[in-house]
Amino acid sequence: MKLVTFRQAADKKNKNGHLGVLDGDAVSDLSQVEGAPRTMAEACALGADGVARLTKWAAAAPRLALGAVTLLAPFPRPARNVFCVGKNYHEHAAEFAKSGFDSTAKEVVPEAPVVFTKPPSAVIGPGDAIPGHLDTTNSVDYEGELAVVIGTGGRGIAKDRALDHVFGYTIVNDVTSRLLQQKHRQWVLGKGIDGFCPMGPAVMTADEAPDPRKLSLRTWVNDELRQDATVADLIFDIPTLISTISAYITLEPGDIIATGTPVGVGIGFTPPKFLVAGDVVKIEIAGIGVLENKIA
Repeated sequence: MKLVTFRQAADKKNKNGHLGVLDGDAVSDLSQVEGAPRTMAEACALGADGVARLTKWAAAAPRLALGAVTLLAPFPRPARNVFCVGKNYHEHAAEFAKSGFDSTAKEVVPEAPVVFTKPPSAVIGPGDAIPGHLDTTNSVDYEGELAVVIGTGGRGIAKDRALDHVFGYTIVNDVTSRLLQQKHRQWVLGKGIDGFCPMGPAVMTADEAPDPRKLSLRTWVNDELRQDATVADLIFDIPTLISTISAYITLEPGDIIATGTPVGVGIGFTPPKFLVAGDVVKIEIAGIGVLENKIA
C-alpha cells in the first residue's frame, strides 16, 4: 500500500492536506470516511492491524484522479525533527573524506552511526522548488536517501525487533550547503535550511518491503544518473539505526529516519558539481515512486 498526503486544486489554502491511498492513477480520499485517520502520523499510530484497517477504509472512500490532486510531503510539517544519518555507505564515506569538506572526524568509516537532524521547516513536497538561493555560499548539493517511517514507537528497541516498529518507507533528499557544513563543523546549519528536505511522493507500507535491504535507489541530476545503489550497502543497517537512536531518544509514531546517501553526490566530482538554479534532481526507489524537485 502507498499512502499520500494531498490537496485538491480548489483547496490551495489547506497546507496540511488530506490523507489518501494511492492506487495507480487514483487516490482514495480517506478524509471522507468516518473513523479513518486524517493524517499520516495518525495512520502510523494504528498498530499491527493498521494496513488491514486502511485497506478497508480505502475501499469505502471516494476515488479521485491523481491528475486532479497535488501531492504534498507525506508529513507536510513533521511533529519532530527528521533524524538523519551521515556517512552510511562505504563508497560515499570515502568520497566525502577525499572531498576535503568533512571537518567532523578523521576516520573514513564511522565507528558508530553519525546522527543529526533537520527541522520540520526544512520539509517540502514533491514538485516544490528547493530554495537554493537561501545558501549564500552557492554550494548546494543533493543526497538521495531511503527514509524509514516509524509506526509503533518505543525506547530501547532491540535490533532483532526493530523492523516490527517500521510503518513504512519514503524518499528524502538531504539537500546540503557543503560550505556551511564545513564551516560550522557540524551538520545542522548546512543541512537544516528552510526547504532543504524534499520528501515523498508516498509512504510505502512495510509489508511491501519485508526485506528493505533489497530496495534500490537512483538519483539523476538533469537526467544524468549520479547515484545507483542498494540499501544492502548501508554501513549501519536499519535495525542498527533504530536501536541506536531509541537507546537514547524515545521514538514516536510518524518519526522519520533518513538512512544516508550512497556515492555520487556533487562533492565527489573534481571540481565539485554543485546545484544551480534550474537544475532538476530526481530520486527513485521502486515501490515508493519518484521524488523530483527543481532548484530555485
